[in-house]
Amino acid sequence: MHNEIEDVPDISAEWYREITEFARTTPPWFQDLAEIGTEAVLLIFAALFLGAWWRARRGDDRTMALALLAPVAMVMSYLVSEIVKNTLRIDRPCRLVHGVVTIAGCPEYGDWSLPSNHATLAGATAVALAIAWRRTLLYVPVLAALGAFSRVFVGVHFPHDVLAGLLLGAVVAPPAVLALVAPATWLVRRVREHAALRPLVADTGGDRR
Repeated sequence: MHNEIEDVPDISAEWYREITEFARTTPPWFQDLAEIGTEAVLLIFAALFLGAWWRARRGDDRTMALALLAPVAMVMSYLVSEIVKNTLRIDRPCRLVHGVVTIAGCPEYGDWSLPSNHATLAGATAVALAIAWRRTLLYVPVLAALGAFSRVFVGVHFPHDVLAGLLLGAVVAPPAVLALVAPATWLVRRVREHAALRPLVADTGGDRR
């Protein structure tokens, strides 16, 4: 089928139609699970950030700094994604592709499609967590890919939207961490030193009394 949608690659529009048509053939419980899961994956990322911080408590200053910078890099990637989205201003496929019934409701006009914010967050999270906690490299990229694909499955993004988002997040996160790791490590060291001195100051004050 020839694609006549401006600014949308033919293959992406075709894949979108095929994926959403397949999604409608899945059992209702699976569709409900997909609609919940496409948002819940962000909560899983938040839990992983918390886990990275908890693990870093016993690590050195740089390890803690990397754990704290992981969500910062994710937010920075999101901000870049928003700038790109509002510059390109490409509408959602659930409005552009006719005759398609989607699992999720179509976002309101003005909530643009390219790149996918969810996919950007997923890509940035996968890379930032891999830097801060290497063991997550075993499963976070898979989780990120599934989270990104779910945006097409429920019908709110074209495939190229999520691919662009994953790439954007993966590209923005590393330099963000690299640029901030030195000052963040210094700050963590100062906070830890201050926290270590507080009991000593309190004990000294007690002796004087």
